[in-house]
Amino acid sequence: MRQLIRLSAFAATCVAASLALAQSKGATTVSDSLPDYKAVEGVSGTIKSIGSDTMNNVMAHWGESFKKFYPGTTLQVEGKGSSTAPPALIEGQAQFGPMSREMKKSEIDEFEKKFGYKPTGLRTAIDCLAIYVHKDCPLNEITMEQAMKVFSVAGPEMTWDQLGVKDEAYKGKPVSLYGRNSASGTYGYFKEHVLQKKDFKSNVKEQPGSSGVVQGIASDKFGMGYSGIGYKTADVKFLKVADKGGKAVAPSADTAYSGEYPIARFLWVYTNFDAKKPMDPLRGEFVKLIFSKAGQEGVVKDGFIPVTPEIAREELVKVGLGK
Repeated sequence: MRQLIRLSAFAATCVAASLALAQSKGATTVSDSLPDYKAVEGVSGTIKSIGSDTMNNVMAHWGESFKKFYPGTTLQVEGKGSSTAPPALIEGQAQFGPMSREMKKSEIDEFEKKFGYKPTGLRTAIDCLAIYVHKDCPLNEITMEQAMKVFSVAGPEMTWDQLGVKDEAYKGKPVSLYGRNSASGTYGYFKEHVLQKKDFKSNVKEQPGSSGVVQGIASDKFGMGYSGIGYKTADVKFLKVADKGGKAVAPSADTAYSGEYPIARFLWVYTNFDAKKPMDPLRGEFVKLIFSKAGQEGVVKDGFIPVTPEIAREELVKVGLGK
């Protein structure tokens, strides 16, 4: 997360306060500095979202919240992977394109070629990309180097004892690998940041959705895979992760904000916004809801980490909705 979140002293103060409150309540909480959402007149219509599977649940939650304020609205969510978002925006098939990674330069260039300006990406939430194992697995931590060897073609077929597991039931047993398909932003992020852009092993069992990865590991004693922290269930556990000889840390709001957890990331929502024109009310109010207290409470409800008030203000400014 070091490369993702660079907080000012003011934002760091907000984070410290929110984390202290969260720890006192035993859960991540949303900052009181975020605005309450207030409905306006004349908003109706259908919003279409095409993109990240990781963000399916939180997009649906935002849609449900939005409909409470505006009964005449509907949000349709199609989550087949982050790579489906850019073409959907270019072809006008969707107003929003959620992505669990940033757009690639080639995707931005293709968009700009058609419209004459770049797509606008909004940092809507924070996710710790977790490395999961079965709940009964004796392994509790892994290094980034080990993870690269386990999942990439650069490493041999790994067995559990090679990762330090001494349990006789795991001796000589190969690690059974689960992951996402190539359309997924989670796949792309893990490949870039953990595998150092090397290819995945051919025996990774690719799943079409984030929950599929977790379900696969839950039923496989020797399974290991990667997925968003919001998809954790009682049947799996996540490993602490260590980077470059450092201390192994668990994925959490605290370690994501501080930059200690090495594979935390923003969850993005892209949209087609021409800065020369005001954003239409339907999209504009939906964006305001995302960055309101109600919107970020939805982020927490779905197992992700809320953005800071400073980040929320910065994102609203991008689309002409803040100062």
